[in-house]
Amino acid sequence: MNTQITSGVKVSVDVVYQPEYSNPAKMHFMFSYQITIENLGDVTVQLVNRHWDIFDSVGEFKQVEGEGVVGEQPILAPGAVYQYVSGCNLKSEIGYMEGYYEMIKEVDGNIFHVEIPRFNLIASFKLN
Repeated sequence: MNTQITSGVKVSVDVVYQPEYSNPAKMHFMFSYQITIENLGDVTVQLVNRHWDIFDSVGEFKQVEGEGVVGEQPILAPGAVYQYVSGCNLKSEIGYMEGYYEMIKEVDGNIFHVEIPRFNLIASFKLN
């Protein structure tokens, strides 16, 4: 599990290759990832936007931006934890993702970025 703390917000990522949703013969490799966000700070924050950089070993790079995560813009009081599961498909069996969440402090409306640690997307058969 990859973990990073930025401005009092802890982000942890756990990745699983999904062979049942993948088709290597058609260059389709599916990965799921679970993200855990924990507010270690002393003020309430809200996740409003996300930014992903996705790298595929076939040489492709794409950026994904949007509001919230999985259709939500969660609010985390001090000590609160929020988890979600999402997925990413690649054309190869190896890649990685990284990015950041744009968050707002409830107390003063200040916007800040919380880094999402880089995590590898590697099909399990490549690890043997």
